[in-house]
Amino acid sequence: MKENIEAYFQVGTILWMSYPPAMYSKSGEGYEESLLKVLRDDFFSCIELTQITDDTLREKVKRLLAQSHMKICYGAQPRLLSTGLNPNALEEEERLKAEKTLLEGIDEASYLGAKGIAFLAGKWQEETKEDAYAQLLKTTFRLCDYAKSRGMYVNLEVFDYDCDKAALIGPAPFAARFAADVRSKYPNFGLLVDLSHFPTTYENSRFVIQTLRPYITHLHIGNAVMKEGCDAYGDKHPRFGYPESANDTSQLLDFFRVLREEGFFRKEEPLVLSMEVSPRPEEDADIVLANTKRVIKRAWALLED
Repeated sequence: MKENIEAYFQVGTILWMSYPPAMYSKSGEGYEESLLKVLRDDFFSCIELTQITDDTLREKVKRLLAQSHMKICYGAQPRLLSTGLNPNALEEEERLKAEKTLLEGIDEASYLGAKGIAFLAGKWQEETKEDAYAQLLKTTFRLCDYAKSRGMYVNLEVFDYDCDKAALIGPAPFAARFAADVRSKYPNFGLLVDLSHFPTTYENSRFVIQTLRPYITHLHIGNAVMKEGCDAYGDKHPRFGYPESANDTSQLLDFFRVLREEGFFRKEEPLVLSMEVSPRPEEDADIVLANTKRVIKRAWALLED
């Protein structure tokens, strides 16, 4: 492809995946060092952050972000995954706990300069999925209504439904149904799709993108291992080229081809395209990040004009 990828996408990375919190020092110095690496790297025009519990650090991060001229995105997924909170819990008290932390996430996202949040559904259980669907609608309507009052958006990320996160949303057709129901009331809602999740839902780029096309507002890319018994099995986001993994340069190239065919190469309104790749134990985070950049550059170079 002769034109640079920046003409069509805002390329970013997910800070807590590229530099997992286990690498951060308790003082916050490790967090700041990781953040500065991304902010100083002009390969990126977007950064995705999540909850910062320390008030002083949050204020400092806000000042650094303001200098960067980057798009700021906020992922509220860790607010749920780290606590076990479920936005489609059948028990109303439990659902409200999840709703509360997500509303707080909207406030934090706004403070940091983000224009919206992303989150994920709670657990999939076949026998109660319709009741859970109704509960998730209730939560999502509340989030969208609150976000709308602040000029912000809400993205729901599509996950696996039976192998790791086991989220209600879920297979692409079910996600499309849900997105249509929310969009009928709230235009500030969309879906986040992730190349690394396609193997975990037994789907491929063409099927997912064509099925969810009207609702896709955010993109992630990454890898997955779907051979049981192998290291990094499930939704672990290992580096491209990881042993027994599903995605590499050719799969990313196919992803780009389908996105172009389906009208997602939009110069006037470029979508975020963030790497969701994480080092395995004993791997070097900087090398894994560089690996991902190389795969993006190679796949883009192979994309036909």
